[in-house]
Amino acid sequence: MASVGFLGLGSMGAALARRLVDAGHRVHVWNRSPGAAGELVAAGAVACATPAEALAHPVSFSMLADGPAALSVLDAESVASATGSVHVNMASISPAEAGELQGRFAAAGARYVAAPVLGRPTVAAEGKLNVLVAGAPDDVAEVEPYLQLFAARLWPLGEEPSTANAVKIAVNYDIIHAIQAIGESVALVEARGVDPGLFVEILTSTLFAGVVYSGYGGMIARQAYDPPGFDVALGYKDLRLSAEIAGETGTHLPTLAALTAVFERALAEPDLARLDWGAAAEVTRRGLLPGSEDEREGGAV
Repeated sequence: MASVGFLGLGSMGAALARRLVDAGHRVHVWNRSPGAAGELVAAGAVACATPAEALAHPVSFSMLADGPAALSVLDAESVASATGSVHVNMASISPAEAGELQGRFAAAGARYVAAPVLGRPTVAAEGKLNVLVAGAPDDVAEVEPYLQLFAARLWPLGEEPSTANAVKIAVNYDIIHAIQAIGESVALVEARGVDPGLFVEILTSTLFAGVVYSGYGGMIARQAYDPPGFDVALGYKDLRLSAEIAGETGTHLPTLAALTAVFERALAEPDLARLDWGAAAEVTRRGLLPGSEDEREGGAV
């Protein structure tokens, strides 16, 4: 069994770190709020006082909230302790941020792999995530046995780590479209007195049987957005990252402005902002965007 580091013990990070602990590895954990490590320490993990301590192991992982958090925690001083090791960043960050981090680890004589994940913390706890992996082949091979503890499937995406981050953002962009599509169609049939649960059952039993439609469809039908698995602010972050990638590549995304307006309106509503990002569907159901009243009355769109 190996000695590994793990930084970032939010709901997803804690689930991943626990998989490593339960597999018998000696896991050295760090989190901004030390109290988050308590349950893992009780299960056999070792608490670290600094990020550098967690990075000073042959393999380390991080699952930090976003790009700015990753850049702050994985600074040059902390990364210096990772010399000779390989670090696996599992957070959803921009390709540019991934490039910056890759450069920091390279300057410290360390290697860097990107492995963002598809799935929720409950799926992580079962070891059934889909893991998007990119990095030098030898580095990926070195960390693959650990990643297999988290994954139903590993998806290799080449040697450039930032590619995995771009793919993760594109997947989340699709999920946002699905949330909005479900919300709009539910709003249409609710106005005709159709039960939203029945409508979602029709969708998922016929043409839209995927996990996104079944999961978010049920959530939207029941308005069951609490507790959040991935909140509205994180969804808005992914829209901004989508815009960033589009700008870098010269790709025009015609629906981006409309989706951004929906999420900005959801964030402006205190009762929605704290909920799961599926609650963005409530913006349409409540008619919160300009033009909503005109649309319902058959006026100009």
